[in-house]
Amino acid sequence: MDRNREGVGAQVVPVFEHFVSFVIKGSLWLWVLFNVAMVVWIFFNSVKTPRDIFANPGLPAGWHWANFWTALTTSGLGAAALNTAVIVAVSVLAIMALSLPAAYGLARLGGKSAGPIATLFASGMSVPIQALTVPIVLISAGLSRFMVEWVFGAWDPRITVVLFYVVLALPFTVFVLVGYFRSLPTELEEAAALDGASPFRTFRTVMLPLARSGITTMVVLNVLSLWNETIVALLLIPNQDMQTLNVALLNFYTAMQYTSDWGGLFAGVVIVILPMILLYFIVGRRVISGMTDGLGK
Repeated sequence: MDRNREGVGAQVVPVFEHFVSFVIKGSLWLWVLFNVAMVVWIFFNSVKTPRDIFANPGLPAGWHWANFWTALTTSGLGAAALNTAVIVAVSVLAIMALSLPAAYGLARLGGKSAGPIATLFASGMSVPIQALTVPIVLISAGLSRFMVEWVFGAWDPRITVVLFYVVLALPFTVFVLVGYFRSLPTELEEAAALDGASPFRTFRTVMLPLARSGITTMVVLNVLSLWNETIVALLLIPNQDMQTLNVALLNFYTAMQYTSDWGGLFAGVVIVILPMILLYFIVGRRVISGMTDGLGK
């Protein structure tokens, strides 16, 4: 009797596992299809006139490309796109320049202190950005006042945004890269040491090429994160000529409530999201591979 029950149980477990797997995969595919449908819907609305958006919710009857020109010029998204590109590029370069040697040092050269320091970096990921808004504003005001009165005589708030982007992105970047460096084989490092290479030369000529996948992953993730960031830029950039894409789009939405230029608004959304979609399509596989290797250790 007990053997029969065990046999029935052994048959039920695989069926239940297949059912759970089917539900999870089905839910994920539904979520993907929903997001793809939203992107397609936004694009179709971006090439319609405001009247067609409400009168013709389906495929566009005509392609009204002037919405993109309106979004780039009237709303200031063109200048904002340039500001965003420069801020993101400088921030990511600084993040990687600081994170790579720090992560390698913690993974290979940190000794007994590596564990607590890595934990300290990881704890930085648990602080939500909303909890830091008041300290960010106060630190930014003090930094700007110091730079204006004692150093340069003038200060660009975009530099402050870059500094905060670097600080806020370091914990996650170092955490992932530490795991990635730990996943790499140590034999080549030992061979380089036997050949008389210093730790810095080993890091530069041996480990960085091996960590190319992890570096690509963190560059892409940081670009995606900073390109879509709004709170810090909204708090620290008062000048409209210096605003980033997301802040410019938010201001465009506020103005659109009086002009009803829905087509231009949807075109602005396409301008903001399209570069990141293309970037992820190009390097998506490397990002997934790098995240799997880095978080697996």
